[in-house]
Amino acid sequence: MAKQAKNFKAEREHYALMARLERDLQQLQEHNQAAEQTLEARTEQIGHVQLPAGFKIPKFDLYEGHGDPVAQLRGFSSIMRETGGRNELLMAYFSQSFSGSALEWYTRQDHNRWYTWDDLAQAFACHFQYNLEIIPDRLSLTKLEKKPGESFRKYGFRWREQAARVDPPMKESEMLDYFLQALEPTYFGHLVSTVGKSFNKVVKMGGMVEEGLKSNKIMSYSAIKATTKAIQNGTGGVLGKKKKEDVATIESGAWVGSRNLSRYHNQPRPYPLT
Repeated sequence: MAKQAKNFKAEREHYALMARLERDLQQLQEHNQAAEQTLEARTEQIGHVQLPAGFKIPKFDLYEGHGDPVAQLRGFSSIMRETGGRNELLMAYFSQSFSGSALEWYTRQDHNRWYTWDDLAQAFACHFQYNLEIIPDRLSLTKLEKKPGESFRKYGFRWREQAARVDPPMKESEMLDYFLQALEPTYFGHLVSTVGKSFNKVVKMGGMVEEGLKSNKIMSYSAIKATTKAIQNGTGGVLGKKKKEDVATIESGAWVGSRNLSRYHNQPRPYPLT
């Protein structure tokens, strides 16, 4: 009886595994099909356009489906105006400025209903109009984090762009308080001393911290925490042979802001004086 139950369990797990594999395979095929459709649509559209002599594809700022669609249209049009700005070129290369959900939206559309550039631009602006209707508040700014692979400079200006939409408007000093609270611990520890400086100055210094992290001249908070734990547990290799008193030296010397980090983040959110 026990053997039959064991065989039944193994068989059930086998079928469950096969079902998951089939589901994953189907999702992969659907993803590949969508990518092929996008490529075919772009190729077909570009193939019907007569390119000017010496034409080179410009480098576009990618729109992921977030932010002001009108600003994206203006930026794209401004770049393409340098290449002549013909309607057929605008229509053919507009999708090159898409990624993420914006590219998915474009792929699902019936391109035959867009006879002119104005048709395409209006459809795009109308679909992503909801981004303008969702107004960020002060609390949401503290949750606007840096994306993986995003440069600190790009993140800073993306955050600043959203902060400018908050109503009532914030003074720069208040804006900086919220920006610091949105940062991950490593950046916070190095930039908390910038209170009172301009936002652009803080972003510039954040870029310097970023370069220091890339070159290993600055240890990240997570690395310091792991090293500290290893020393405390006596499992840190060469460091593990040192006395536990060395932990205080690492915490205070390698990362100046770590001691005050939790205290600052536990403080109430700053709100404008009324």
